[in-house]
Amino acid sequence: GAEMTPTSRKLAPLSAVTAVLLCGCAANLENVVATPRVQLTDVQVLGLGFKSQTFLLTFDVHNPNPFSLPISAVSYAVRLDGQRFASGNAPSKFSISAGGNTQFAISVDLDLLNTAPQLLSVIRQGARKDIGYELEGRLTVGIPLTPPVAYRTSGTIRLDSDVFSSLERP
Repeated sequence: GAEMTPTSRKLAPLSAVTAVLLCGCAANLENVVATPRVQLTDVQVLGLGFKSQTFLLTFDVHNPNPFSLPISAVSYAVRLDGQRFASGNAPSKFSISAGGNTQFAISVDLDLLNTAPQLLSVIRQGARKDIGYELEGRLTVGIPLTPPVAYRTSGTIRLDSDVFSSLERP
């Protein structure tokens, strides 16, 4: 029979990956992309108005995959101390290197004074102690045929005390 040369042996695993990518089996691909770990690392106040407050949410993402992940959009929902804080969908253009970490930030405009006074007290407490957060959403991956990757995580965060104490009602 035909003998395998070292070169063709090296190519075998690559062609197997290509076959998976080309067959269009979304189910297979869902298992190919391991879920990145997303954590909320910072909540900052960018602007304080009477009608709205602008917050900058900073996230840390770890890519456990052996290949880089190009991200084209992020959907997120954040709860602080069990209270719904912010959610949305943001187009994002960044890439997480294989096995690497990266940060991305999303700014959100909220009207906490009128819509969520109870959240305001949670935030003021967070200026003095760590408060729990829950985070979930989806990362839209810029790889053909790859379904969005869902993530869910929880942890604690300490908020920036000086600014949040100024969030008292006028």
